[in-house]
Amino acid sequence: MYGKCGYPDTASHVLNLLKEPDDFSISALISGYANCGRMSDARIIFDNKSNPCVVLWNSLISGYVYSDEGIEALVLFNQMRRNGVQEDYSTLSSILSASSSLGILGHCIQMHTHACKVGVIDDVVVSSALLDAYSKCRSPYDACKLFGELKVHDTILLNLMISVYSSCGRIEDARWIFRTMLKRTLISWNSMIVALSQNGSPIEALNLFREMNKMDLRMDRFSLASVISACASISSLELGEQSFTKAIILGLESDQIISTSLVDFYCKCGFVENGRRRFDGIMKSDEISWNSLLMGYATNGHGIEALTLFNEMMQAGVRPTDITFTAVLSACDHCGLLDYGRKWLYKMKSDYHIDPGIEHFCCIVDLLSRVGCLKEAIDLIEQMPFKADASMWSSVLRGCVGHGDKNLGKKVAERIIVLDPENSGAYVQLSSVFATSEDWEGSAEVRNLMRNKQIQKNPGCSWVDC
Repeated sequence: MYGKCGYPDTASHVLNLLKEPDDFSISALISGYANCGRMSDARIIFDNKSNPCVVLWNSLISGYVYSDEGIEALVLFNQMRRNGVQEDYSTLSSILSASSSLGILGHCIQMHTHACKVGVIDDVVVSSALLDAYSKCRSPYDACKLFGELKVHDTILLNLMISVYSSCGRIEDARWIFRTMLKRTLISWNSMIVALSQNGSPIEALNLFREMNKMDLRMDRFSLASVISACASISSLELGEQSFTKAIILGLESDQIISTSLVDFYCKCGFVENGRRRFDGIMKSDEISWNSLLMGYATNGHGIEALTLFNEMMQAGVRPTDITFTAVLSACDHCGLLDYGRKWLYKMKSDYHIDPGIEHFCCIVDLLSRVGCLKEAIDLIEQMPFKADASMWSSVLRGCVGHGDKNLGKKVAERIIVLDPENSGAYVQLSSVFATSEDWEGSAEVRNLMRNKQIQKNPGCSWVDC
């Protein structure tokens, strides 16, 4: 009792009065110290016990996981196996949490194999932990494959699969799980709202929220943050602020999760200053709130403000993520800061061990093309570990148009046409390349080619037409 209430020293004193304390009492003490962040004391208690049973091993492993010491948890697990102690479902669940926190996919696969070998794969605790581990290690394919093989499902596991299917774009599968669930919890509703919002169905997400409201279901910070995000997706200032009113009624107006959603919401609606004020009101900003405002500045064309905020983030000791660097490189692109962009594309890998993704390369290719470094842009495309799509090559083509490079523009346009034969933009921009260099015959030839291939230029429209 003392251990659970945060008084492990008192619990230790009581335990010392016993002649032969049982393993479960010692386990409670280890957990008590772990919950207070005193892992060295928890380890002393464990080490003083000869031949500790699996319960004690589990308590210490779980403590290391709880304290974000995943490596120590894995080392202890290996020691446990060397000592001949048979692990159980609780052990595997903790080890999978450690593996996922460290992002070690290979270890998750090994534990999956081991769970099958020892016959606990159909235990819902183990299977849920494994699904969660695959999801956090960004391997939704393995998670979906495992789910298809499971014989037993519970509500927690099904909620998790809604999120997994959402993360890999399988929204129909997520809908099917939600519709067929025998018992829906608040997490089920929240997960489905997030899934719809993140997969291009914000209106459906809002309708689901209205359904929750009509059924008078309990809502929490996650429900409201999710629906505010859905409002951000359709840039509906009115609906977003109505949702925030609901948060105020529930006393959640200062909640960090909701405040972070509001930062993103205001930025996506174009009210970046409102987003900044909300950000400044957050007591302790995490990387998510910093990223929300960074992306807000970058996507609204406030490149200098984004880079200034990034410097503030570094000074605050907040570790950047891949999303942070997308915002930074986008800001560099908007401001034409080539040296700064090159620097951070390199440093995100060398200093922060974040592999640049296709979105990071897109920013730099566009930046290089804008400033006229067309050969460097093409070299980067050919060296990157991704296959460039028509959109990325279009950035180079725009650079060719802007800098009047007719020969290179023609080669790039030909690449785009191979990738996307119906891309009218490639033909139009190639025609512009010829026109810019006063090659009217070449420009007319491209236009004739469009007509012969029956490729229609995308019609423009005014704001009134929309």
